Amino acid sequence: MNFKEHIRVVENWPQEGISFKDITTLLQNGPAFKGAIDELKQLIQHLEIDVIAGPEARGFVIGCPLAYALGVGFAPIRKPGKLPFDTIEAGYDLEYGKDKLAMHTDAIKPGQRVLIADDLLATGGTISTAINLIEQLGGEVVGAAFLIELTYLTGREKMGNVDVYSLLKY
Repeated sequence: MNFKEHIRVVENWPQEGISFKDITTLLQNGPAFKGAIDELKQLIQHLEIDVIAGPEARGFVIGCPLAYALGVGFAPIRKPGKLPFDTIEAGYDLEYGKDKLAMHTDAIKPGQRVLIADDLLATGGTISTAINLIEQLGGEVVGAAFLIELTYLTGREKMGNVDVYSLLKY
C-alpha cells in the first residue's frame, strides 16, 4: 500500500515555510491505519521487545496498537503534571524555548527492552529525551519506530546508536 497517498500535506502550517505531514487522514481510513501498524510491526518484530513507550499524544496513537499487535505493554510519556503517580522528568530545547517530558517511576523496569513509537521523527528532541527517561529508569532502548521520518531534519543524529525504523520518509 502506498501510505503517502493517505498523508495530507498542509503547506505553510503551523507557520510559513513548513510543509506539515498530517496523519489524521491515514488514521481515518481503517484499512490504511491497520496496514500501517501491520507494516511497522513487520519492521520491528525481530527485536526482543518487553514494552513500547510513546510520547503524547500521537505516540499513543501509534504505540498502543503496535503494543497490542506484539502482545506487549505500553508506557506513556507525558508532559509534567499529567501522570498521577511518582514521576521522573527530563528537559529538552525547542527552537524557541524549553520543554519537559515525564514518565512514571515504575513505567519501565530495570533491564526491560523498550521500543519507542511515535508518528514522526523530525529534529529528534522529543525522542532523545524519551531515550534519556527510559535509560534513567534502567531500560534498554532497542529501537524507535515511526510512521514518518523527515530525513532532511536529521533527527537520527540525536539518537545515538538507537536503530530507527520508519515506514515513510520525506
